[in-house]
Amino acid sequence: MDQKKEFVAVFLLILASAVGLGAQEPDKSVRVSPQDRQPLAIGRLAGPVTLDGRSDEEAWAGAALLPVSQLIPAFGLPPSEKTEVLLGYDDAYLYVAARNYDREPGKMLCSSKKRDYMEPNTEWFGILLDTFNDKETGLAFYTTPTGLRFDASVFNDGTPTEPNAMPINLSWNTFWDAAAFKDDRGWFAEMRIPFSSLRFQDRQGRVVMGLIVIRYIARKSEYDCFPSIFPQWGGMTTWKPSQAREIVLDGVQSRKPLYITPYGLAGYGQSNKLNDEETAYVHEDQPVLEGGLDLKYGLSSNLTLDLTLNTDFAQVEADDVQVNLTRFSLFFPEKRLFFQERASIFDFSFGSSTMIFHSRTIGIHEGEAVRIYGGMRLIGRLGEWDLGFLDMQTAAVEGLHSENFGVLRLKKKVLNPFSYMGGILATRLGTDGSYNVVYGLDGSFRLSADDYLLLNWAQSFETGKANNAASLDLSRFRLGWERRTIKGFGASVNAMRRGEDYEPGMGFEILENYGGLKARLTYGWMPGDRSSFQNHYLAGQGHVILRNEDGSLLMSELAPGWGFNARSGAAGEFAFVLSRESLQESFELSDEVEVLPGEYSFFGFRGNYMTAPGRLLYAVFTLEGGKFYDGNRLSLTAAPTWAVAPDISLSGLYQFNRVLFPERGQEYTAHVVRLRLLATLSIKFSAIAFVQYNSADRAAVANIRLRFNPREGNDLYLVINETFNTRLSHGAPRRPAYSDRAVMLKYSYTFSL
Repeated sequence: MDQKKEFVAVFLLILASAVGLGAQEPDKSVRVSPQDRQPLAIGRLAGPVTLDGRSDEEAWAGAALLPVSQLIPAFGLPPSEKTEVLLGYDDAYLYVAARNYDREPGKMLCSSKKRDYMEPNTEWFGILLDTFNDKETGLAFYTTPTGLRFDASVFNDGTPTEPNAMPINLSWNTFWDAAAFKDDRGWFAEMRIPFSSLRFQDRQGRVVMGLIVIRYIARKSEYDCFPSIFPQWGGMTTWKPSQAREIVLDGVQSRKPLYITPYGLAGYGQSNKLNDEETAYVHEDQPVLEGGLDLKYGLSSNLTLDLTLNTDFAQVEADDVQVNLTRFSLFFPEKRLFFQERASIFDFSFGSSTMIFHSRTIGIHEGEAVRIYGGMRLIGRLGEWDLGFLDMQTAAVEGLHSENFGVLRLKKKVLNPFSYMGGILATRLGTDGSYNVVYGLDGSFRLSADDYLLLNWAQSFETGKANNAASLDLSRFRLGWERRTIKGFGASVNAMRRGEDYEPGMGFEILENYGGLKARLTYGWMPGDRSSFQNHYLAGQGHVILRNEDGSLLMSELAPGWGFNARSGAAGEFAFVLSRESLQESFELSDEVEVLPGEYSFFGFRGNYMTAPGRLLYAVFTLEGGKFYDGNRLSLTAAPTWAVAPDISLSGLYQFNRVLFPERGQEYTAHVVRLRLLATLSIKFSAIAFVQYNSADRAAVANIRLRFNPREGNDLYLVINETFNTRLSHGAPRRPAYSDRAVMLKYSYTFSL
């Protein structure tokens, strides 16, 4: 048997095992479905509440007292520290109060006051709201003993599409308030969330939402929650809207908020760019004076219209620099706020980072910002349909005409509350007559408690192609099965194909013209309170990718391993990796180092480990090495986070990459260094200094951001960016000391009408 057949046979054996194990009846003894309980009616507050964290007003007497129990480390037991959670509402707001008692208040950890700071070395309390009660999406609101606000959105029922691809949008923000204080009894908090900031379905004044409450005690790595949910999904358990307790709010009326946010931007930039002949660097001064406007209008309680004019993202943090040791494009996440609200409605993924719509295709071209003249977005629900519509117009730049970007997304629940079908239409139209149009259908169907069937199909048409709708070359599909659990047998198995001419002009793809199978199979144990492990598991991950044109092997991988989550909060996963690749073309790691065409088989290892995060200092380590094509590779990463003081935190990363091809006398070494300093004088003022260095690019990037945020929607930013060149004498002409620098001052103010 040749190597190709042997590898495919091993992979198919794993899939056969999956079918056998999948036929076993899952353990239902630990299941307590929140949907089996009666919805919990929430009482109205009897009077006004002063938001100070104390929850001592008589109005709280009418609130619901929620029973909280341990999730981790001792499932089902009472919290190790007394915890009381109250929930109530009035005509305009949802109120949450937390009384987080602590017998050792001097040991409580709280390391920042910055908006959206949420590290595992700080205490926190929060809620997850499934506002549409769709069992798939949710909005999270958290606070800490310092009274900071953290909000995020979750999608895909908190199920990662890949081990490191979290289904959480940390960049999502909305209008709400929090207050907290601490004393010798512990710490206490209140949240006030406007109904105008929540999108929901009200039926004659009656609203049903899903609710999960969570308290985290950092030094104990303890999670307490309501409702009681068995932790069979590990760290994602409290991010699963499908497990939320239904709550009922009566007499809540639809609200139609109108927010108008003008901004002003002034600054000065300088750049040094290589001329077309590559003989000299040309200096350019770039004064900046801009203004623009954002408008948000609630057409109903569950439908929101956003308009933007001359959209600007000057305050967005720079992307993390990365080293690419593959022949594929790197994926960078979206950080721009305009694209964040209920961004999950636009999600149409074929697994991993492949998708029909990736908003970073708008306003960015070849790594440079492109002016966005303006646009609109409509998000929410019409009847039983989830709706997302986006339309934006960008300016022309060198090598690219002005373009219009449009996306329409529809989804509807079918069969049961945990399943849906949907469709998408994405268009990219140039003023020169060029076009790219993609449309597709998808579905996720819950077959049993943990089993899901996934279907995706899409087709594209674009300028210069034959555009034959009957041709598979224009199409892409995915058929998948998932068992979503970390206890017992878990699985993610996908069959997929991408046609030669399929091209999502607004999306992200890694490979072209291929078909194959991809799987991750696990079997996990939760050994009980006496073990130092919260859970541990065996994992088998792999793929077989074939070329469409002749069915030959393009690449394959088999990676058996073991992983664990300790009760201390430490976690890790380690695997051996057997790879085969067939290269028809070379690819470069640098100008001097390349991987040559050929047939390669190589063996390696990879692993990651995180120390217990409920400490002032913790770190994440990754290691990958072994054979690499016709050479060897070693990659090592260390990423510590240190809460230096209650108002100062320091995080960093060092990554070392070395690739050797001894027979060809080639060597590639790259160092990446990141250092981020965060200082918070109060919950209103923060400063971040972020410095990155990549030896492969021979450059260092500095980004300093000062933010004054007296209230939500009122922001003053001072942003300083500079890209420094290193090894100035490397090559000709001599490189300048810097390639770009800019100082920007931006102010925005939101008027609520």
